[in-house]
Amino acid sequence: MTMERYHRQMLIPGIGEEGQQRLNEACVLLVGCGALGSVTADLLTRAGVGRLRLVDRDVVELTNLQRQVLYDESDIGTPKATAARDRLRAVNSRIEVQAIIDDVDATNIRRLADGCDLIVDGLDNFETRYLLNDFSVSTGTPWIYGGAVGTTGMSAMMLPGETPCLRCLFPEPPPAGTTPTCETAGVLGPVIHRVAAHQAVQAIKLLTGNIEAIDRTLQTFDVWTNTQHVMASGDRRKDCPCCGHHSFSWLDGSRASSTTLLCGRDAVQIKPPHDQNGMPLKDLADRLAPHGSFRCTEDVLQGRFTDEDIELTVFSNGRALVKGSESTEHARSVYARYIGS
Repeated sequence: MTMERYHRQMLIPGIGEEGQQRLNEACVLLVGCGALGSVTADLLTRAGVGRLRLVDRDVVELTNLQRQVLYDESDIGTPKATAARDRLRAVNSRIEVQAIIDDVDATNIRRLADGCDLIVDGLDNFETRYLLNDFSVSTGTPWIYGGAVGTTGMSAMMLPGETPCLRCLFPEPPPAGTTPTCETAGVLGPVIHRVAAHQAVQAIKLLTGNIEAIDRTLQTFDVWTNTQHVMASGDRRKDCPCCGHHSFSWLDGSRASSTTLLCGRDAVQIKPPHDQNGMPLKDLADRLAPHGSFRCTEDVLQGRFTDEDIELTVFSNGRALVKGSESTEHARSVYARYIGS
């Protein structure tokens, strides 16, 4: 009876009963239960991955429901990890789903990924992606990168020792405030499903032992302009700081941003991994304009969000003050959603 539910999947060449058993014995860490994470988690749950470990720092909000398929209106205000766990358990009671409400950083990634065969990226910020990349290369744990914003999407499989790592492809993350986020540029729901489908099928290939079938390219597309690019990932870079020289600056904490609760000010200070050396505050103010009232000078941006009782101050070096935030985790979430990483 347990295997009968996967009958149609087991007809696929390369899966069969043996591959399905491999899926049942696998453990996947899914970091981020937002749009990408919720769709990918749903697909892997229905495919029969035996153990899913879900990690997310946020709660469900009304605006999430447009694209985050595991949630409904009754989940608003509930931590995403627990709401996702409850939904997935209802979909497939035969698998183990663990919910962890936490912010993934250098202090806990080893514990969170312990015993996992694969890490799947459902994140909204580059800093944590580079942390996952460091962990992946240092431990040999595969991970799948995915991103979506506006009408564009991107995904790639990272196989340590075989494919280029994230830093081979993108040596440095984009400076904070220079790239659009879902909060400033929006996101079209179907884009999420397309990226998540690519992530899920690569996960199934890996976990069933079909390594040769894994897509080793970097996939990018724009559903609005009907364009798609498939870039061969090529060879690993010998001069790559991560997989070439084994320098794990995000994993050892030296590149991590920091948050400080400012006593008596009801504010959290957030410092990016390094100074941004002239963040384009005017461009940032333009992107934030639909979400509140913001003004800026050459040195500082200040304003308040319309839908949240939050005041934001951003300095030209990327440092920010988030006033009115309920916790450092929430402040970091505000920073990631509206500014970037």
